[in-house]
Amino acid sequence: MPHPGWDTFAFDGIGTAWEISTPAPLAPVVHARLLQAVADYDLSYSRFRPDSLIAELARAAGSVSLPEHAERLGALFGTLYRLSGGSMTPLVGGSLEQLGYGPDYALVPRGPARPAPRWEDVLRWDGNTVTCTEPAVLDVGAAGKGQLVDLLAEILRTEGIAQYLVDGSGDMLHAGPAPLRVGLEHPYDPEQAIGVVQLGNRALCASASNRRAWGDGLHHVLDATTGRPVDTVVATWAMAADTLEADALATALFLVEPRLLEEEFDFDWLMVFSDGRARCSQGFEGTLFT
Repeated sequence: MPHPGWDTFAFDGIGTAWEISTPAPLAPVVHARLLQAVADYDLSYSRFRPDSLIAELARAAGSVSLPEHAERLGALFGTLYRLSGGSMTPLVGGSLEQLGYGPDYALVPRGPARPAPRWEDVLRWDGNTVTCTEPAVLDVGAAGKGQLVDLLAEILRTEGIAQYLVDGSGDMLHAGPAPLRVGLEHPYDPEQAIGVVQLGNRALCASASNRRAWGDGLHHVLDATTGRPVDTVVATWAMAADTLEADALATALFLVEPRLLEEEFDFDWLMVFSDGRARCSQGFEGTLFT
């Protein structure tokens, strides 16, 4: 969503729509830097293009060297893999493709759900070097878009731009003196909101089972230990200091009890369940409509 009264630079990247709002229009050279960062991220991490770096690991066992920011991405996934008992992992890509969510976007399952390989059996993520001992489809979508939001915000800051809203289709990072009022999309009706939150100098990310859904109850948030979509939670929101963590934690809330996440992360959260219940953290500063 664009920031009211600010100029907005809109573009498409990594398969989704982006809007970067700033008090004054961005210079063409800044546009170029932002677009190049998006292109570079896609070339590193996309499992939907055969020329990406991680696509090499789907074809054969081996190692790839990713950009330096891969170190924090891998460490975060490692922590959430541990906290989730293996339910959340970047090795879930093969399970998603088994259910039809692959590069061809067939959206037709190839067969029954298939669990992801165990990290300790297949994957080594050392700094920015990723090694697979057998061919494996990696998917960093649970945190990657959030990390890219942070990378784009860093470009803005290096250009001397202190106020901004970077919005990657709902994964947002805000900086500025006046908080932004953000609607919380209804998990069953994108034209309605179930509440609002004030976003000020923080990141807000959402995950919902209706965002990428197909077939009979199939969607993109899987329990990697079974390869099947989660059916107890339908939508989550997470607010944190940076978008990488907020994005990853919004997904983790589908799979991990919040109190376990709160032991290692400083964030606020809201969850909506398939039976209509909602839960939120004590510090979640939002309003839910009744």
